[in-house]
Parts: sequence; C-alpha cells; structure tokens
Amino acid sequence: MKTVALLAALLLWSFGAVAQHKHENLKGPNGGPMRDVAGVHAELMTSDKTVTLNLFDEANKPVSAKGFTGTAVVVLLADRENVQLAPSGDNALKGNTAKAIAKGAAITIVIQSPAGKSGQAKY
Repeated sequence: MKTVALLAALLLWSFGAVAQHKHENLKGPNGGPMRDVAGVHAELMTSDKTVTLNLFDEANKPVSAKGFTGTAVVVLLADRENVQLAPSGDNALKGNTAKAIAKGAAITIVIQSPAGKSGQAKY
C-alpha cells in the first residue's frame, strides 16, 4: 500500500512539473520568448538598453501591468546588472539598463502580481 501511495505522489509531482514548463519554448505574440511566471505569461523583449515584459493570460490576451513589480538581472560573462521593472503602457513592465544589452545575455526576471503572487523565469 505504501508503494502505491508513493508511486501516486511521484506521478502527481511529475505532472505538475510538466504543466509548469509547458510554455518553456513558446514565442509570444510579439515574437519574444514567453514563460509562465506569477500567474501570467511573460514575453521578454529587449531593445538597445530596454527590457520589456509583455504580460498575457492563458489565451494570450493582454493583462494589465498595473500593480505588478519586477526586477530583471542581465548577465553576460562577468557583467551583471539589476534593472527595476515598472508598469509602462497597458500590459508591459519596462526598465532600462546602463549600457546596451548584448546578444547572448542571460536575463532572469522576478515579478510580483498585485495579488502578491511572485515568480521567477530565465530567458
């Protein structure tokens, strides 16, 4: 009986891990990589010195960025910069870096929803 319960628990845990990463390689409506984070789909866009996260629901409809907060950590080799993200426009969080974002930079974002749900994603 313990073996069956353990097997059931492992199966449930593995299904949750698969569901959590189902959007790992998807492109967002604007062509940027999209991840599930803090209860929304976050599409990353970068341009010169700007980091933009476009927020969408499960149906890829825009979600208001009002009340969301966030930070992006931009890393390339030994360079590392923390960027505060703030609502900008209807469904975007934006922040500016001190210097241009290099191709190949790794970006990790941490956001918190107005309801207090937080999450992290790597791009």
